[in-house]
Amino acid sequence: MGRLQRVARNERGRDFAVGDIHGHFRRLEQALALIGFDASRDRLFSVGDLVDRGPDSEEALAWLQRPWFFAVQGNHEALAVAHVQGQWLDVELYRANGGAWFLDSPAAEQARYAEQFARLPLALEIDTLAGPVGVLHADCPSPSWQAWCDQLAVGPVKAAQDICQWSRRRLQQNDPTPVAGLRALIVGHTPGPSVRVLGNVWHIDTGGWLNGHFSFLELATLDVRSARRES
Repeated sequence: MGRLQRVARNERGRDFAVGDIHGHFRRLEQALALIGFDASRDRLFSVGDLVDRGPDSEEALAWLQRPWFFAVQGNHEALAVAHVQGQWLDVELYRANGGAWFLDSPAAEQARYAEQFARLPLALEIDTLAGPVGVLHADCPSPSWQAWCDQLAVGPVKAAQDICQWSRRRLQQNDPTPVAGLRALIVGHTPGPSVRVLGNVWHIDTGGWLNGHFSFLELATLDVRSARRES
C-alpha cells in the first residue's frame, strides 16, 4: 500500500473517525456498540497508535483485516517497524511506553506485525458529500494537503514524516491555521479531555485508552459522538 490511501464515499452507511486505541480493542468494541455502529454499512477510520499500553495489542492485525476498518501508521507502529528493521531507537523508552508486549514477543511474531504495520499509509483521504476529509496521526507537515500528498507520492523526507507522526506543535502553540484543500483534517497523538478544533484540524484523542472515553467524529456531518464504557 502507498503512503496515501484514498477512500471512496460511503453510499450505504456512516463513516466515523476515532482517536488512539493503544491496545484497547475490547473497550473500543463496547464504545462502538454505544453509538450503534453497524459493521455491515458503517466504516471506522483510525488515527493510528493501534498498539502498546493496553491488553489487546495482539488483536491489531485481526482488526486490520476487517473490511470496514482503516488506519494510518502512528508513531507506535513506526517504532515496531524501526525495531525489526534494525534502525536505532531507545528500546527502554519504547518498553516504558507500552512496547513490552512487542519486544518480548518471538522474532517471528515481531516480523509478522512489523510487516503489516509497514504497509499502513501515512495518510488517508476520504471523500464525503461536503468535500475531502484527511486523517493523519499527529499533524500535517505542509499548509497544503495537496503539497503533502505530492510528497507522499515520491516518498516523504524523514523530517516531514516525523511531523506527521510525532508533532504536538499545533496544540502547544494553539495554532488555528487551516490545512488548505481539506474540509477537515483529523488527528490524534495528544490526548485531551475533549475534542479540540484548531482551524479545520480536529484533535479527537480523548483518552479512550486511558479512561474509556472514546470520541467518534462522524465524517459526513463533523458531529462528535462520545462513548464511555469502563472495562
